[in-house]
Amino acid sequence: MQGNLPPEAQEKIEELQELQQTAQQVAAQKQQAESSLTETENALEQLEDIDEETTMYQEVGELLVLTEYGEASEDLEEKRDSLEVRVETLEKQEERVQQQFEQLQQELQQMLQGAGGGGPAGPGGPGMGGD
Repeated sequence: MQGNLPPEAQEKIEELQELQQTAQQVAAQKQQAESSLTETENALEQLEDIDEETTMYQEVGELLVLTEYGEASEDLEEKRDSLEVRVETLEKQEERVQQQFEQLQQELQQMLQGAGGGGPAGPGGPGMGGD
């Protein structure tokens, strides 16, 4: 079917497909950031229940390294703040991609409908009415 479309319409379809892939990538990144944020918030909650004198270890790659309560708390708070910004940024990016997708979709529909020469339907046209 795409072979019968004008080149401009084919380009719009390709752009729509690329935007759809971008949207999927952004959604996956956002989900991963939200998951990390939840884990970090849970760790901060658990930290509140721990005595500050408790021996603590922090995971660094494949190692567990001795750390202090204050340092662990500060690291988790910084990570939480960073992840909150990341999630917010990804949400905005997701919204922009969605708006671009909808705009391209409308442009494509207008392009295809415009090829038929039909203008806007006035009130009372086919399919109108009903209670």
